[in-house]
Amino acid sequence: MNAAAFAGFRLGFGLILAIGAQNALVLRQGIRREHVFAVCLFCALSDAVLIAGGVSGFAAASLAAPWLAPALRWAGVAFLAWYGARAFRAAWAGGESLRAAAGSAVTLRAAIVPVAAVTWANPHVWLDTVVLLGSVSAQYPGQGMAFALGATSASFLFFFGLGYGARLLAPLFAQALAWRVLDGLVGLTMWSLAAGLALR
Repeated sequence: MNAAAFAGFRLGFGLILAIGAQNALVLRQGIRREHVFAVCLFCALSDAVLIAGGVSGFAAASLAAPWLAPALRWAGVAFLAWYGARAFRAAWAGGESLRAAAGSAVTLRAAIVPVAAVTWANPHVWLDTVVLLGSVSAQYPGQGMAFALGATSASFLFFFGLGYGARLLAPLFAQALAWRVLDGLVGLTMWSLAAGLALR
């Protein structure tokens, strides 16, 4: 794996690791063992489309406006620093836990619709995939495809690992301490990425 692909994988994985509405829905479906493949595939393919759009669109925009890459580079540093601080704050505060939702089985449509909503209607998803990943990819001229493939592979690995590993993780993530450790790791990842981007 070259440097651009590894950077894309690391940043993509770090961004997606933060537990939000989308990941909670994937976890819940995995715990319930309902439509796991379809839900994971939908999330991963959605990320792939958004990442490709961000990397290709940002490359074209940066050629037209050379000032755009440096400006967004520092915006990316600020965002990653804020994201990391938020994760550290969540780790310090604690109080998160996951409980599998009880109830009758749901249809495929009923499983996909809420996941689609939190994927495509969530501004944070657009910010992470299109703006942030797109801006960071500009730091690897001529290697945008490798960067995008690295970030996309992180999405596929994460979502399928989360969906099919949820049964094993359910008892662990019923405990608040596990979420605090996870949030701490997310914070460290985001701050290391911010430092690397700032020093490039």
